Amino acid sequence: MTSMEAESAVTILCTSKQTRFNIGSPNYRELDIEGLNITVASGPKSGTKGKGKAKSEGTEILNNAKLRLKAGQRYALIGRNGTGKSTLLKAIAEKLIPGVPEETRMVILQQTDAGDSNTDESSASTPGKGEGRAVLEEVIERATSKQEVQQEIKVLSGGVDGGDPFGALRAFRKVNHERLQKELFLKDKDARLRSGARGMQARKALIAMEKKVAEFRSEYEQKDEAISPEILAKETSEAADMLGELELQVEPSELAETESKAKKILTGLGFTEARMDQPVSSLSGGWKMRTALAAALLQDTDILILDEPTNFLDLLGIIWLQRHLTAVAESADPPTLILVSHDRDFISLCTDLLIIKDKELTYFHGDLPMYESSRVEKKAYLTKMKEAQDKQKEHIQQTVQRNVREGKTKDDQNKIRQAKSRQKKLDDRMGMEVSAKGGRFKLNRDLVGYHLTSRSDIDIPQDERPINLILPDPPELRFPGALLSLEKVAFRYPKDAGTKTASPLVLQDINLSINMGDRIGIVGLNGSGKSTLINLLAEETKPTAGTSTKHPRLKLGYYSQHAVEALQQMGRSDPALTSLALLKQEAADELDDGDIRALLGSLGLPGRLASDVPVRKLSGGQLVRLEMARILWKRPHCLVLDEVTTHLDYETVAALRQALKHWDGAVVLVSHDRWFVRGVVEGLGDDESGEESDDGEDVGRRRLVYRLRAGKMNLLEGGVQEFEDGVEKRVRKLMGS
Repeated sequence: MTSMEAESAVTILCTSKQTRFNIGSPNYRELDIEGLNITVASGPKSGTKGKGKAKSEGTEILNNAKLRLKAGQRYALIGRNGTGKSTLLKAIAEKLIPGVPEETRMVILQQTDAGDSNTDESSASTPGKGEGRAVLEEVIERATSKQEVQQEIKVLSGGVDGGDPFGALRAFRKVNHERLQKELFLKDKDARLRSGARGMQARKALIAMEKKVAEFRSEYEQKDEAISPEILAKETSEAADMLGELELQVEPSELAETESKAKKILTGLGFTEARMDQPVSSLSGGWKMRTALAAALLQDTDILILDEPTNFLDLLGIIWLQRHLTAVAESADPPTLILVSHDRDFISLCTDLLIIKDKELTYFHGDLPMYESSRVEKKAYLTKMKEAQDKQKEHIQQTVQRNVREGKTKDDQNKIRQAKSRQKKLDDRMGMEVSAKGGRFKLNRDLVGYHLTSRSDIDIPQDERPINLILPDPPELRFPGALLSLEKVAFRYPKDAGTKTASPLVLQDINLSINMGDRIGIVGLNGSGKSTLINLLAEETKPTAGTSTKHPRLKLGYYSQHAVEALQQMGRSDPALTSLALLKQEAADELDDGDIRALLGSLGLPGRLASDVPVRKLSGGQLVRLEMARILWKRPHCLVLDEVTTHLDYETVAALRQALKHWDGAVVLVSHDRWFVRGVVEGLGDDESGEESDDGEDVGRRRLVYRLRAGKMNLLEGGVQEFEDGVEKRVRKLMGS
C-alpha cells in the first residue's frame, strides 16, 4: 500500500493495492488499479501518516474503488457536483495514484486554469515563460518545445561556428547546465507532490539530482586554462553531435506539418488568422481556454483528459470538437480519453460511462440514454422478481407452518422433516435466481467459497434523491400586454474618440415580442450579436435606433454568462461572505430567514452549505445556484438566461430543463447546449420526442427559436435542428469531408 500527497491548496491522498509482479511491456494507455482510495483534506497536514488519519481529517472521495481504463476507449466521467470528478482527474493527471506508470504521457485541460494546466509533466515550464507569444506560437511551443530547441541550437551554433577554441565546449556546458536546472525543478516538484513510499523515492531522486547539479557546477565554472586538451576535443565533438541532433528536430518539413495541424485545430475552435497572431496575454479568459484546448489536442499523449472543454465554444466549435475527437479515436493508435461535460449531445461521442457515485466507480458500455433506460429496466425486472419471490416465500412459509402443525398433531416425523427442509430453503437458498451475467444462478460457479447463505438477497437499486428545482410562481400582472418588445431596433457601439467613421451595426432591424408564458430561444455563433441582444432585453444598454418597451409591472430576472466570475470576485472581496448572508443583504425587506433558507435549499444549497461555507469556496455549479436564488427571490415574470448551464452537472441541467419547461413565466434562453434548448424552448421530452401537456399548460404558449447572424434575426421554422444542420454543413466543409 502506497500513498501520495499533493502540497497544494488542498491535500489529495491516494492509496491503492500494489502488486509485486512486474508486467512486461505495459500499455501506457490503460489503467487497472484495485482498491483505490482518495481523500481530500483542506490543506497540507504536517505529520499526517496513514490512511485512517487522513480520512478522519478530510473528505473521502473514493473508497476501495476500481479504476479500469481500456486503451483507446472514450470515457464520459459523470456524477453530481461535489462527488469529486475534478479531484479524480487531477489525481490521475498528476500521477498521484500508485499504479499509474510514471512513463504514461498525460495531457489535461482543466476549466479552472487555462494558463498552464494542459501541459504534460515532462514538458512543464517555469511560471511566466511564454508571455507575449502569439497564439499559434504558444500552441506549437506547448506541443513541441520548439523555442527551447531553437534556443539551444542558437547557443551551440554560436559556440561551434565562433572563432573561440573553447566556444563549443562552453556552449555545450551551458546547454547541459540549463537542462540540469530544469530537471532539478521537476524533481523538486515531484518530491513536494508525493509522500509515503513513492515520496521517499522521489526525495532520494531529488537529493541525487542536487548532488549531480552541484558537481556539474564546478565543471561549468572551470577556467579555460584548467581544461585539458583531451577534454576540450571530446566536448567540442559532443557539442557538434548535439547540434546535429537538435537541428533534425526542427526540420522545416516537421515544423511545417506541426504548424499545419495547429492551424487546422485553431480554425476549428474559431480562431481567425488575425487572432492566431495575437499575443495570448491580450486574449479574454474564453479565448485563453480555447488556446489551451488547442495545445492539448496537438500534443502526442497516452491519456487525454478534458474537463468541460465546451464551456467557451459556440456550436460550430462544439460540433467540430466532437468530430475531431471521433476522428482521433478512429486513428491507428488513439489515446484514451476521459471527458467531463454537462452537454448530453456532446458526450454522445464517448463509448463508455465512468460513473462516480457513493464513493465508488462503476462502468457502463454505452451512452447516457442507454444507461438511464437500462437502470429503469433493471429496477423494474428486479422489482417484479422480488414481488414473485415474496409471494413464493409467503406460500412456503404457510406450508411450513401447516406441516409443523400437522406433524406435531399426528406425530408425523416426515411432515416435520419436510417442514425443516422447506424452512432451510427459505432461510438459506432464497435470493437471486440469476447470475451477474444474467444466466441461471449456479452455486458452484457464481458463489465460490463459504457463505452464510447460498444466495444474496434481491437488492432493488434505490434511485438517488432526485434534484428538484422549484421556481416561484410570478405575481399577477393585473392587466395584459407584452412583457418586452423590440421594434425595428438597431445597435452600434459608440465610436472611439478621434475616429470619424461610425462603428458598424452590431444589430439591425430586430423585431421581438415576449409575452407571459413564451419560450424564446436565441441561437447563433460567437460574434453574431447574442450578448448585445440580451443586454438590450435586460436594459443593460439602450438601442441606437428603434424602440424598446416593457410592461410597467414587469419583474425581470437576468442571468449573465459572467455571473459566476462576478460572485467569485464578491467572495474574494469579502472572504467571510456566505450564500445566506448575501441573500439577507439583498432580500431582507421581502423575505425572513426561513424563506431565504427554503429558497436556497430548493435550489440545492441547503443547511450549512448556505450558512457556513463562504462564497469563495463554492464550486462553479453551486455559484450558479446562488445566482439563480438572487434572481428568483424577486419572483420575476420573465427570465433572460445567458449560458446558464455552464458549470452545472448533467443531472442539475436536466432538473433545470424540467423546471423551466413547465414554469408559468416567460423564458428567453441563449445556450449552446442543444438538448437543453430543445427541452426548455421546444418542449421536447428526455427522449427528444414531443411531450403533450395533460393540463393544457401549452395552450397559448409560443415556442420560438430565432437565429442571429451578422446582426440580423430570423425565425427558424425547423427550430434547433435547422440551426444544427446548417452548422454541421460548415463543419464538414471546414474538415474537408
